[in-house]
Amino acid sequence: MSIAQESIIAKPVKRRFKRTPYLLILPGIGWLFLFFVFPLSTLLATSLQKPAGISPDDGYLPAFKVSNYSSALAEYYPQFFRAFLYAGIATVICLLLAYPIAYYMAFRARKYRNLMLVLIVAPFFASFLLRTNAWKTILSGDGLVVSVLNSFNLLPQERILNTSLAVIAGLVYNFLPFMILPLYTSLEKIDPRLIEAAGDLYSPPSQRFWKVVWPLSLPGVISGTLLTFIPASGDYINAELLGSIKDKMIGNVIQSQFIDLRDYPTASALSFTFVAVILVMIYLY
Repeated sequence: MSIAQESIIAKPVKRRFKRTPYLLILPGIGWLFLFFVFPLSTLLATSLQKPAGISPDDGYLPAFKVSNYSSALAEYYPQFFRAFLYAGIATVICLLLAYPIAYYMAFRARKYRNLMLVLIVAPFFASFLLRTNAWKTILSGDGLVVSVLNSFNLLPQERILNTSLAVIAGLVYNFLPFMILPLYTSLEKIDPRLIEAAGDLYSPPSQRFWKVVWPLSLPGVISGTLLTFIPASGDYINAELLGSIKDKMIGNVIQSQFIDLRDYPTASALSFTFVAVILVMIYLY
């Protein structure tokens, strides 16, 4: 077979291999379009509608009412700020709590590693709502936690329930596993010989951590931060069950607008704005 004939046969094969990656990602693109792009575009269209009458029962008409966004943000911007504030505080606390646990599991736990993983994942076998309701009992006024803290005069209001502290505590508890697991996965991949090499070069334990372990674990820190912050900022169950009216987050407002008031344009405008802000924050992060 001549060189010319071989090149003619090889060209279709190369083209076929070039198309293979695009064919492999088609199902994923279709899934994203069906369950992300299409619902988001529907949400955008709903957010621009106008009322067809005085009552919500009259329905809404297609329009281009951009004022829905300005009026919704002007009225509910405190809930937006509170959602990101509570989620940010909870994410930082989760990182501070999760890193030592993940570090111990990766480098020290050994035979107890699987047991610790089971204990971390075990709460997911119970309902999110049930777990949050359990915290109402734990943080109740006559409970052990409040009694001990009040004995040391550590609670200015002498209670935890119906305060921002209870909401943040609930967020930390419910989303802590989302921080531990990515951190553990990232730390487990670190070669222990790198830490030993840093010690052989007379590096103290603090420098071994900041110069070797911390930089190599940053992918887990980033993943854990995103997996914790995003659902925590959109959560409404913790604020509904553990907080007061002053602790309502943007998720509570959207839930109320959709279900109770049936003000679909306002709820859609808040939802679309929330998604846009989250996407911008992820891009910048």
